[in-house]
Amino acid sequence: MKKFDKERVLLAVAGPVIALAVAFVLSAIVLIASGKSPVEPYTLMFEQASFSDIQVLIINQASMYYIAALAVAIGFRMNLFNIGVDGQYQLAAMMAAIVGAHANLPAALQIPLLILTAVCTGAFWSGIAGVLKVTRGVSEVVATIMLNAIATSVIAYLWLPNVFGVKVGNNNTTGEMYESGWVPGIDMGDAGEIYGLVFLAVLLGIAYWIVLNRTRFGFDLRASGASESAAAASGVDPKRMVLTAMLLSGGIAGLAGLPILLGDTHTYSLNFPTGIGFLGIGIALLGRNSPVGIAFAALLWAWLDKASPELDFHGYDKEIAVIMQGLIVLSVVVSYEAVREWGLRRQQRRVGAELAAGHVLGADNNTKEVAGR
Repeated sequence: MKKFDKERVLLAVAGPVIALAVAFVLSAIVLIASGKSPVEPYTLMFEQASFSDIQVLIINQASMYYIAALAVAIGFRMNLFNIGVDGQYQLAAMMAAIVGAHANLPAALQIPLLILTAVCTGAFWSGIAGVLKVTRGVSEVVATIMLNAIATSVIAYLWLPNVFGVKVGNNNTTGEMYESGWVPGIDMGDAGEIYGLVFLAVLLGIAYWIVLNRTRFGFDLRASGASESAAAASGVDPKRMVLTAMLLSGGIAGLAGLPILLGDTHTYSLNFPTGIGFLGIGIALLGRNSPVGIAFAALLWAWLDKASPELDFHGYDKEIAVIMQGLIVLSVVVSYEAVREWGLRRQQRRVGAELAAGHVLGADNNTKEVAGR
């Protein structure tokens, strides 16, 4: 491996490693300040990860985190901050649940219909922010935050009994979906069942890597994110790329809730998981927008979520996992900037050394030429 390639790998790995190390240290300081052991909570959570039922829960949860983080990462690649993934996936999951409860097609048609419904709903909702940005210059951050609030209101309206809502006790639901829309999972015996759409997350990760790194569209997307003016000079329409990136981001976000919807709950209710879109931001940052890095980050986040309840039985607050997640996000921002500055300084020193070496070589050649005369 060339020296330059080794440095690139080092820079890519250094940020996440430093961020995790700093987050663990800061979390330990918080535990010590509260008079608790800084080691035992992590020992307990690592022990939980060895149990097969917890492993199934981690994989299932990580699949949703992974899809949400991919949606965020597409925006990041375009230098866009799609903070509306949470509203996009919730509204998409509800629309898919409504369609699944009212349409009863053969499974070969029903499941693709539900997936298409979720993709189109998420893309439509994020596309509103994209249109506002390219036509009126509205920041996608402001637009998607407002759309999150509107999505919550739309969901509340659709839950009304005279619209699509079905009351089950005190719980608002969309009614149970027809079985033709259920996606069978992998039976792990007493450990539970792995969602069938975990494989969808894997396929999305592969497609994400291929599109961004092996297609002209991916190059245009990355180029537009790096410099709109340079991309425009090379014939790329920046506004079209912004709108396309927002549509893609929203479309993928719409899939984030499907693993649990089609694999477990089979209805959209008050108990449906929320906040996944916001967690996807931290996961995408920790994974450096890489499909492999995001996978490890999603598993880490899911482990913190699913292993932390055990802490309650040993006198520790399970919220230490939430603190850990927050510290990881803060550490990521700081460590990545520190690593970036370090990389720039190394690059500047290397260029300076090469220029100096070239100058010396040129001087030697001139000396030999004069001596030859």
